[in-house]
Amino acid sequence: MEYEISTEDQTLIASAQEIIKKRYEWERHHVGAALRTRTGEIFTAVHMEVSLSRVTVCAEAMVIGKALSEGYKDFDTIVAVRHPDPDSPEHEIKVVSPCGMCRELIADYGKDCKVIVPAEGKLVTMVAAELLPLRYVR
Repeated sequence: MEYEISTEDQTLIASAQEIIKKRYEWERHHVGAALRTRTGEIFTAVHMEVSLSRVTVCAEAMVIGKALSEGYKDFDTIVAVRHPDPDSPEHEIKVVSPCGMCRELIADYGKDCKVIVPAEGKLVTMVAAELLPLRYVR
C-alpha cells in the first residue's frame, strides 16, 4: 500500500538532504538518512564507506543505531538520500530505496515504520514490511 508524502515527510527528506550536504565526502559519505520517531524526534546520520566494502555501514543502520542509543525505539518514518558524485551531470540529492539488508533492519526494528521511496516518478511511503514480502521471521 502506498501513501502520499506529507509535510512532515518533506521535512524529514530535507533533514536527510541537509546532513549529507554537511557531511558529504567523496568516497566516504554519499548517503544520508533521517528517521522520525512516533513522538516527533528526528535523527540524522550518514553512511560510512570503507575500503573493504563488506565493512561499509549504511546510513539507515547508522541512524537507527543513533536513535536506539538515545533511548528511542518507536519509529514512524525513515528516508535515505544520495548525494551525486562530483563528476556526475546530475546535481540533485535524491531519495533512494533502502538496500535489502536495510529493509531487513528497518522491518526488524520498526515493522510498522514507513519508508519514503521513489516509485514511478514520485515519492511515496510504504510500510517497511511491504518492502519485504514473505520475509523470514524468527
